[in-house]
Amino acid sequence: QVQLVESGGGLVQAGGSLRLSCAASGSGFSIMGWYRQAPRKQRELVATITSGGQTNYADSVKGRFTISRDNVKNTVYLQMGSLTPEDTAVYYCYGNVRRGRWYDYWGQGTQVTVSS
Repeated sequence: QVQLVESGGGLVQAGGSLRLSCAASGSGFSIMGWYRQAPRKQRELVATITSGGQTNYADSVKGRFTISRDNVKNTVYLQMGSLTPEDTAVYYCYGNVRRGRWYDYWGQGTQVTVSS
């Protein structure tokens, strides 16, 4: 049973930083990443990273957030800086793995709240 477990969310003041971590119980993930969902909004991509280290960011977080991963620890990180209240959301870890066919996995989510 593959599980993704996020940690590192919390309350931070605008302009501050937070680091999210997501530990996967399995291995062999192709793409791992982070999505977020704010109240009354759809879930949106924040950043993804391939097993080879290629990254992709939403325009709204470019230059402020950095995604990284440790393939040995099966962990993906999201370093968030210059946070604004618009970054307030539940952040979900994502990973996909091919075992015959592609499987998508999601974490349970971690709340990030940025106060003004």
